[in-house]
Amino acid sequence: QVQLVESGGGLVQPGGSLRLSCAVSGSRFSAYVMNWYRQAPGKQREWVATITTRGTTNYTDSVKGRFAISRDNAKNTVYLQMNSLKPEDTAVYYCNTVALSTAYWGQGTQVTVSS
Repeated sequence: QVQLVESGGGLVQPGGSLRLSCAVSGSRFSAYVMNWYRQAPGKQREWVATITTRGTTNYTDSVKGRFAISRDNAKNTVYLQMNSLKPEDTAVYYCNTVALSTAYWGQGTQVTVSS
């Protein structure tokens, strides 16, 4: 069983920044590919970013150049640094991993971008 706990969401003005964290239980964190997803009101959940076990990153086009995913294997934590935030980034953000063919999700953290 893998547990994921997100934190760091909040209300921010357009152009501002937030850093989300996702703490992952267990001793196999370094073996997990980690993902961030988001779900805006009335929309389907969408993939945002991925970091592999080797640190390779990938992003959806709408956040490229603004968001950065990173991981700290010593702390069992994955981060999402979000800069130049836009109102359309407003959503609940979830971290995710797949272990032994099972998808695990955190409870989500709300990010609201508004003036």
